Amino acid sequence: MSPDYTSRPGNSRPDELVPSRYAVRVGEIDVLVVSDGVLPLPTAMLAHNANPAVRAAWLNDMFLPPDAFDWALNVVVVRSGGQTILVDAGLGLDPDLHLPRAGQLIKRLEAAGIDLASVTDVVLTHMHMDHVGGLLVDGVKDRLRPDLRIHVAAAEVKFWEAPDFSHVSMPPGFPDALRSTAKRFMKEYRSQLRPFEDEHEVAPGVIVHRTGGHTPGHSVVRVASGGDRLTFAGDAVFSVGFEHPEWYNGFEHDPEEAARVRVRLLRELAATGGLLVATHLPFPSVGHVAVDGDAFRWVPAIWDY
Repeated sequence: MSPDYTSRPGNSRPDELVPSRYAVRVGEIDVLVVSDGVLPLPTAMLAHNANPAVRAAWLNDMFLPPDAFDWALNVVVVRSGGQTILVDAGLGLDPDLHLPRAGQLIKRLEAAGIDLASVTDVVLTHMHMDHVGGLLVDGVKDRLRPDLRIHVAAAEVKFWEAPDFSHVSMPPGFPDALRSTAKRFMKEYRSQLRPFEDEHEVAPGVIVHRTGGHTPGHSVVRVASGGDRLTFAGDAVFSVGFEHPEWYNGFEHDPEEAARVRVRLLRELAATGGLLVATHLPFPSVGHVAVDGDAFRWVPAIWDY
């Protein structure tokens, strides 16, 4: 079944009163941003190296709560050259995490008319549980193609053999959950992994590029066609990263390198004018980057109806 990016009234649900998918055309390539829901986390996770008073002032200026707020969880589906590519797979459904508003990806793909059996490739920006968990939902693997290709940086696979959490700043329990989820994922899908070193063309105009930083194998996906460009940045960019790219996110395994990656990526996007989509920017997270003095400015795209 080909993805149907239009709304269908028969699929509406009374508990789905927010938009959860947004279609973008990049030249001849179709991109669909799909919301996996939201993940409530402490605000300190945004910038654990920042002065708490400065961080609190930024949150206040952004009309955000001081203690915890909802991080978006965005995934993209790309159609190019007869291939249907799922970029990241969301959090999945883990009852031990007590996160009922996350893990919505599978039902939202179905609502968009995307049959899991039509997915030819999966690209993982990295192997944190909110990027691989959707593939671990009961029954999902049985619905995927047996010849499904899962593209992930070789450095990411190696990292999760013995992950280093010495530089992160996560709430209790998260490191153990991340380790166990990555271990389970590798057990379930190792035979379908297609590791790459630095860069790999997944489909015409769809290239995955390893950046490192957030994790050693963290990658971004660049989509280009007919002069149009879009970058799915995974976890390289967070809401606070435009004004304060030097602030460290609590999930970054190498915060200093992650900050360097973030600055390089934002400079590139500001120079090219290409669209940016990222996992944890507010849905649908489609917009542009502008230089603003020594930092950057997020310019959300006007929704195209």
